[in-house]
Amino acid sequence: MGCSSCATGKDGQPKGCKNNGTCGTDGCNKLTVFDWLSNMSLPGGVEPFNCVEIRFKNGRKDFFKNTERLTLSIGDVVAVEASPGHDVGIVTLTGELVRVQMKKKKVAIDSPEILKIYRKATQRDIDIWQEARNKEDKMKVRAREIAIRLNLHMKISDIEFQGDGSKATFYYTAEERVDFRQLIKEFAVEFSTRIEMRQIGFRQEAARLGGIGSCGRELCCSTWLTDFRSVNTSAARYQQLSLNPQKLAGQCGKLKCCLNYELDTYLDALKAFPKTEVKLFTKKGTAVCQKTDIFQGFLWYAYEGDWMNWHKLTPEQANKIIKANIDREPVNSLEEYEVMIEKEDTTKSDFNNVVGQDSLTRFDTPKSTNKKRRKNKRRKQNPSKNE
Repeated sequence: MGCSSCATGKDGQPKGCKNNGTCGTDGCNKLTVFDWLSNMSLPGGVEPFNCVEIRFKNGRKDFFKNTERLTLSIGDVVAVEASPGHDVGIVTLTGELVRVQMKKKKVAIDSPEILKIYRKATQRDIDIWQEARNKEDKMKVRAREIAIRLNLHMKISDIEFQGDGSKATFYYTAEERVDFRQLIKEFAVEFSTRIEMRQIGFRQEAARLGGIGSCGRELCCSTWLTDFRSVNTSAARYQQLSLNPQKLAGQCGKLKCCLNYELDTYLDALKAFPKTEVKLFTKKGTAVCQKTDIFQGFLWYAYEGDWMNWHKLTPEQANKIIKANIDREPVNSLEEYEVMIEKEDTTKSDFNNVVGQDSLTRFDTPKSTNKKRRKNKRRKQNPSKNE
């Protein structure tokens, strides 16, 4: 991702602002909300909304009250209330859209948990903040070494310093409960700062760190997805996907969130199809469903004992046979219905290439250039020179 001022340059580094995703326009950050009300003024006598959305490291956002009536705009660096001391963040949203975001995330406007903004960050605040953030990578390596030495079954995925450098929050993932009392003591001695341990899920870890998915695009959870809905293996079954854990799992190790995107469409399409476990009873034998094609709208059945020969039916024909079985009406065979499908297919016109696309193999044979033709022509005209 990149905004107009920090487009990607050589080796993936930002070309403009050089801030690695923390530019002043805030257009290249994760989960950024577009302020489509920025060019509109409030009606007369209406006071602006006094809450502001502020972003911290790796897309962590929170709401703060602008009790000092500061004139804030998107991209401003501010010092906000923290416990203890103060934190430093970047303003990502102001005005009435903050009210919409608070309602979406079910945060009450008069909640006592909403802290306040102290001031716009001074140059000294920004220097201390940047100096603390530069320590995070080295601390993460050292913290992982200590956790491995203590044989703790946990993974320290990220470290976030508070803006004033007085506290460091360690984000970790673990499948079981971890006793990290000794770990905190060694961290306090090693890093000489206040330590806070915060456990997050595997999906939250992927959202914080980001990455590229198997589709070739950035992870949905780190770019636009704001909630984590449960994903079941039934979603893959309804979409007739192979139950391969390596293909269905994302970078977080859980089932991919994109399995839910088209699930409702598949469920609506399957309403017209009969259940695959229902057998069709005919005079020729009992037929069992072998395959279902949702896109073309066909089912394939095979007689018991004759599994190699499949018979193609439409959902309407299969439902008609099932209804006849319930009403105890005789059905001769599936071939009768299959002949009806073949007659319908012959009446349909074949696909024609009306666009006039060329063959894909037209670039395989290299074309002879005009220069070669001219040289060959000259050789034929002047055979004496060639000898």
